[in-house]
Amino acid sequence: MDNIEHLFLLSGILLCLSVFATMLSARSGIPILLIFLVIGMLAGESGPGGIEFESYSLAYSVGNLALAIILLDGGMRTRMDTFRVGLRPALSMATLGVVVTSGVTGLIAVYILDLSWLHGLLLGAIVGSTDAAAVFSLLSGRGMHLNQRVGASLEIESGTNDPMAIFLTLTVIGLITGDMNGTGETLLFLLTQFGIGAVAGLLGGLLLVKVIRRVELAAGLYPILVTGFGLTLFAFTALLDGSGFLAVYLAGLVLGNSRLRDMEYILPVLDGLAWLSQIGLFLVLGLLISPADMWAMALPATLISLALIFIARPLAVLVSLVPFFRFTSRELGFISWVGLRGAVPIVLAIFPLMAGIPEGMLLFNVAFFVVLISLLVQGSTLPQMARLLKVEVPPELSPRRRSMLGIFQEDDFEMFLYTISSESIDGVVVRSLTFPPHCRVAAVFRGDNLLPASGSTRLRMGDVLCVIGRSNHLKTLNNMFGGDLDAARSKARAFFGDFILDADARMADVALMYGVDVDESEAELNLGDFMLTHSNGHPVVGDSFVRYDMVWTVADVDGDQVLKAGLREDDPEKD
Repeated sequence: MDNIEHLFLLSGILLCLSVFATMLSARSGIPILLIFLVIGMLAGESGPGGIEFESYSLAYSVGNLALAIILLDGGMRTRMDTFRVGLRPALSMATLGVVVTSGVTGLIAVYILDLSWLHGLLLGAIVGSTDAAAVFSLLSGRGMHLNQRVGASLEIESGTNDPMAIFLTLTVIGLITGDMNGTGETLLFLLTQFGIGAVAGLLGGLLLVKVIRRVELAAGLYPILVTGFGLTLFAFTALLDGSGFLAVYLAGLVLGNSRLRDMEYILPVLDGLAWLSQIGLFLVLGLLISPADMWAMALPATLISLALIFIARPLAVLVSLVPFFRFTSRELGFISWVGLRGAVPIVLAIFPLMAGIPEGMLLFNVAFFVVLISLLVQGSTLPQMARLLKVEVPPELSPRRRSMLGIFQEDDFEMFLYTISSESIDGVVVRSLTFPPHCRVAAVFRGDNLLPASGSTRLRMGDVLCVIGRSNHLKTLNNMFGGDLDAARSKARAFFGDFILDADARMADVALMYGVDVDESEAELNLGDFMLTHSNGHPVVGDSFVRYDMVWTVADVDGDQVLKAGLREDDPEKD
């Protein structure tokens, strides 16, 4: 009984410390996952905690369980429209990019660690993929608003590159141990990993959506159903020799984009489970490491880490993106910098230990150190690099809260809460506002009082509005009520320019009005077509180029159609 109580006590203390550590991360800028790792190391046998933990098989099981839940939650929060601009470059980085990163890192490790070619390439394969837990956590939790092309490419890459890293790791282990026979078997293993994983994920996601539509459950049971289904899909796909990681990510993607009314019950619980998974995973991995052994490899591991950050990752990005896609040099620079390593390399580093490879412990300690350096160097500097490379866009206005009403199974009405904080609508009567069709103000709260939501109600600063509408109304409603509109417009002007024009304006008229000397070949184009002519593939908000001594910036899009564009004079010092 005492052992159980001590286990519960230690587990509770570690969880509480990890939760409170999120506040330290927010204030200091240190990546939260790095703090989780350090807490786990301090709790281990070499730290003040003194917990003895050497079960690599248990750490492997915990790692797979945690990563499955993290990827399921990440897929549910990835919007399908991001695939329009991010899918193809992400898949290129998730396949060709991982191969290049692994190969270059492995070759460098051969010389630094004096390893054989196969053992060096094994280390490269272990650390070759970016980590979904690290990317999802740092990109969503650091207040950055990246342009869609960059953000989507990074998120989709991190969710889909694990199969290639696993394939490379197991293939090299098979070559070292003699269990891998021939090129044909290797290619078949690669195809089954990706093919079965993709098919199982998409079909599993569609099946899960149908099940949720047809069953009536208590609200708290829906997230349990989704979690159980996700873990079942992960295991079933792995039994078929497919990638369970890819399957659960795609299943989450299908579910998250189905707009079911029960998603308001599912998402908050899955968010909590994803946090618990990250905490548990990094604590267990921190317990597993021996700081003394790790620090003994500090110098060579640091050199390999720096080579991965400054040579292998940038080279992989150039090879996998430049020949096929139109990214700006700044976008390529930021994508190169966000080669975050996290839990996946540490979990993969357990494979050689379980396979009985003599150099397994060396590879594990180096991989762990690579993760620490990556989180410390890259993870701590993401906001600064985003600003330096100018890949951020002004934050979108949003409601303070939104929730589905549960009236329709799909395309349900939602409740949006806004706080009036803009002087431009202070004193405005509700009836004078132009709302989208089937969209209404349901209630107005002023202080502790509920006011009638009538057309004669005059809005005041600080009022809380409860607006009923659908998700396709959100952009219009945000532009009406979403925060301090005056401050938002000021930020927009600073980014896009003083003149934000509708895309249907003729370039000849723009030239006449703003004194721009436009070529005859472009004078008859409308502004939207002009922007598309000079865009980097699929247009996204923030795309810009210099022409006619003016900076032209995409300010709003609908799919591949430019709706608005900003115009300002070219200032080389500002740019």
